Amino acid sequence: MPKIKTHRGAAKRFKKTATGKIRGWHAFKSHILGKKSAKRKRNLRKSSIIHESDAVQLRRLLPY
Repeated sequence: MPKIKTHRGAAKRFKKTATGKIRGWHAFKSHILGKKSAKRKRNLRKSSIIHESDAVQLRRLLPY
């Protein structure tokens, strides 16, 4: 059985935690920031754990 290649685009955007969960970053932080509150922009800086339903597909893209 050949090795599975890592999806390089996904590898640059998501990381696996030590427990196997997938960590990603928030969207809506690149432009049109004037109308967003400081609290909202501050919270968008932090990374977050990807929802389990989306993480199923990402595990196939990030096998290692």
